[in-house]
Amino acid sequence: MNLAAEIRQASARALSRRWFLRDCGVGLAGIALNSLLAREAGAAPAAAKSPNPLAPRAPHFQPKAKRVIYLFQAGAPSHLELFDPKPELAKRDGQLPPADLLKDYRAAFIKPNSALLGPKYKFAPQGQASIELSELMPHTGKIADDLCFVRSMQTDAVNHAPAQIMMNTGSQQFGRPSFGSWTLYGLGSESAELPGYVVLTSAKGTSGGASNYGCGFLPTVYGGIPFRGSGDPVLYLSNPKGIDAATQRASLDTLHRLNGLALATAGDPEIAARIQSYEMAYQLQTSAPELMDLSQEPAHILELYGIKDIKVSNYARNCLLARRLIERGVRFVQLFHEAWDQHGDLTKAIKKNSEDTDQASAALVTDLKQRGLLDDTLVVWGGEFGRTPMVQGGNDGRDHHNRAFTMWLAGGGLKRGHVHGATDDLGFNVVRDPVHVHDLNATLLHLLGLDHTRLTFRFQGRDFRLTDVHGEIVKGLIA
Repeated sequence: MNLAAEIRQASARALSRRWFLRDCGVGLAGIALNSLLAREAGAAPAAAKSPNPLAPRAPHFQPKAKRVIYLFQAGAPSHLELFDPKPELAKRDGQLPPADLLKDYRAAFIKPNSALLGPKYKFAPQGQASIELSELMPHTGKIADDLCFVRSMQTDAVNHAPAQIMMNTGSQQFGRPSFGSWTLYGLGSESAELPGYVVLTSAKGTSGGASNYGCGFLPTVYGGIPFRGSGDPVLYLSNPKGIDAATQRASLDTLHRLNGLALATAGDPEIAARIQSYEMAYQLQTSAPELMDLSQEPAHILELYGIKDIKVSNYARNCLLARRLIERGVRFVQLFHEAWDQHGDLTKAIKKNSEDTDQASAALVTDLKQRGLLDDTLVVWGGEFGRTPMVQGGNDGRDHHNRAFTMWLAGGGLKRGHVHGATDDLGFNVVRDPVHVHDLNATLLHLLGLDHTRLTFRFQGRDFRLTDVHGEIVKGLIA
């Protein structure tokens, strides 16, 4: 008798004993348990029934976008140097802020009554929409008519790690699923050879760590998969010496049958995730090297992104990889570039950060547009919060500021050449059309065809969602 037959026979005997004990001995308890397990499976029954938990699934309603590229600028870019012109702040440089402005205000590190710091760079109107942008962002200025700027963003957290986690998961606490994971859970993936959610990093790792792209209490198959910048994109992707393709395939087939038996017996979604991860790893051995090989790209595309050496891992290379990933059916790509924490040396450092990211970010939007991909792709650019109008670090730095900051969006279903919201003359408080993190996430899910109040997962006795019990769709952002 071969191995497979022995396993089937042993499983049948085990199932017979389990059937007797469960259905004949404690049948009512078994029914109750099955009911609870079904409720724990959450709001995506199609995913539970499918042998592939990443299979594409229908949205709640007709979407305007199908996929997301999230350019997360960790460290918090200063809106006052980049996107939100404040001539009044420039006039008051060195003065103390108005006393009534600082009532009940809590800063992260500085004393709130520190002197005001005027913007370090000039602004000028860009595009047909005449949107004022900093001289630090010349390439972004060229695509201003394709972008939707949100100058009225707000968040709850005042320090990097909790603010990053909140921006990405809707909560300051560890353990919640990320926006990318919720998207994958709701829509599945259109790629059979690559993960549905890929993470690329440049500069340094994020303060919030893997919680920024983790799956939390969702099945692990929905978590973000970090790709490395050099060597194997995923660790241990290459076969060790002595293992050829036939041996590996035979081993995986046996493992698949064993896991399939366990899944049929226990019904644990983590077993389905394990089966999928093994198969995905096998597919990646072929698909990942082809994906990462930028020698296939023509010279004018490399020049567009500002890539001088295709083997050097940096933000520009990651932007081009993001386009290649979504072309191959990946649902959600997230870039992390943590370099924007300018408590001091603001003038020099923010110029360097802009030089590292401006051209490639704009090139990504341009490239997507010329390939007909921008209309159904959401591109998101922003960090976890903004920076204070008050000075820190002598005379050339800004502290954390969660009351007002700017992000830009592009793509499917969004207004183009548009500025939403406004801050006061000092860039301190939002004075028109505030957009909280929960509102942004609700709107992005809506553009993907997902109702943020219905995209839920039952965990520990309650239904969770990305926006928790908050969030309103910001209709002013939608075309």
